[in-house]
This record gives sequence, C-alpha cells and structure tokens, in this order.
Amino acid sequence: MILLTGGNGQLGTELRHFLDEQGLDYVSTDSKEMDITDAEKTMAFITNLKPEVIYHCAAYTAVDKAEDEGKELDEKINVDGTRNVTAAAKAVDATLIYISTDYVFDGTKKDAMYKTDDQTNPKNEYGRTKLLGEQIVQDTLEKYYIIRTSWVFGQYGHNFVFTMQKLAETRDQLTVVNDQFGRPTWTRTLAEFMVFVLKAKVPYGIYHLSNENSCSWYEFAKEILKDTEVEVLPVDSSKFPQKAIRPKYSVMDLTKTTALGFEIPTWQEALKLMLG
Repeated sequence: MILLTGGNGQLGTELRHFLDEQGLDYVSTDSKEMDITDAEKTMAFITNLKPEVIYHCAAYTAVDKAEDEGKELDEKINVDGTRNVTAAAKAVDATLIYISTDYVFDGTKKDAMYKTDDQTNPKNEYGRTKLLGEQIVQDTLEKYYIIRTSWVFGQYGHNFVFTMQKLAETRDQLTVVNDQFGRPTWTRTLAEFMVFVLKAKVPYGIYHLSNENSCSWYEFAKEILKDTEVEVLPVDSSKFPQKAIRPKYSVMDLTKTTALGFEIPTWQEALKLMLG
C-alpha cells in the first residue's frame, strides 16, 4: 500500500495520475484527511493504514511569505509535519520519499554544479525548513529517499509556465530576470523518478532530479512564449526585489541519478510535451 501526503498539490496530482497509469494502489491525503501538523492524528492514520511506502509531497512552498507572515506555518508544515510523518513511517517500517529543494544551497557556486554531498547553506526560511526536514528524515529512518528538485512546473497547480502565459495574454512585452540560473523540472519527470527509485530498488539516500540542461528564468520564459508575439526582455534581479533571497546559481548535478539508468529529458523537451 502506498500513501501520499499533499495529494492535491501540483506534484501530488501528477503523481496520482502516474500511479493510476501504472495500476498501483494508493491512498491520497491532503490536510483534510490527515493534518500532518497533528502528531497524534498522523500517527493514528498511518499506523492504521500501514503503508509500505509514503510519498511525502505535502509542503509549505510560499517562499516569500515564509520570511514573515507565513514563517510559523512554514515551520509547522515543513519541520513539525515532516517529523510527524517520519515518526509514523518508522513505526510501520515504511520507506519514505521526501521531496526537497535546490534552496538548501546558497547559490554561490559558479564553476560547478551542486552535488548531493555538497555543503548545504540555505539563505531563506523555506530552504532552512526543507533542510531541517531532510535532517529529520536522515536521523530517524534507514529506508528513505530524499529527492531534491528545482523550478517545478507542470499542468496542475500554479507555476512559472502558467504565470508567463497569463501575463502574455495582456502584455506585448515582459521583463524576466536573467541572473538566476537553475534547472526546470517537469512534475511528470519527477513523478516517474519517484516511482523508479522503488521499482529499481536503488540505494537509499539523497538524489537530485530535475530536467537536463540549465537556463536563466529569462531563457525559460523565452522558450515558454516562443510561439507568441510577446517580447521577452532580460533584467537583473534588483529590478524585482523579493523578501526571500534566491540562489543565483542552483544548477544541481544529475550524475548520481543518470547513473541509475533513469533517462531524463531536457527541460525544453519536457516543456514541449507538457504544452502538448
């Protein structure tokens, strides 16, 4: 039996569709069915269900709000919630798949991609709480996969692709930052890898998963809107001040993942497939 937390979110929805395609049985939850911030209820729900696998997709992802008004909720969901799910996973001897982020890194590397064992140093609250979640998983369990991802997009939920398309409906010109670099990740590719690690029985530990090739947000926007008349112009991030510090360079090394035999499409291919 498989359990999903955050089953109605952007990634959770994609994962449900993929599990359906694979003919795999699962129970999907959101905060209504199982409030992960409530330790007692989480333990009761999971010990009653006795899943062999838990996909922990539930997370607080409002990066800027996490700096002030959402700080408490960010901590409650990403740290306390993860602690509660992890404790229950241990109680039923389930394998936990925890989704983390490139924001655990400070983004100061310029000459090389971030490897799974590189020094972490989050520069914003969201990155800090996701890293604490990673540490809880590692300290509590032996059977776990931590999958760090970045710049997530997909056909479900709010993301950069839809934001750009929406803005393009009413504007002739858009300015997008050109001094932050990373790897876009299609939720479909991520969902496939989440199922692959179990099927292929790959060694437990930390993995990086995003689509191949890297880009700036400007380059990503250009590709999204290439079939429109909208002009996309590059600007530096000082033109768009945000509460949370974003890593300037958070390109993650995928060598450990591709060595498993998992094939990763480029983000350009993934975007094309998603937009159909």
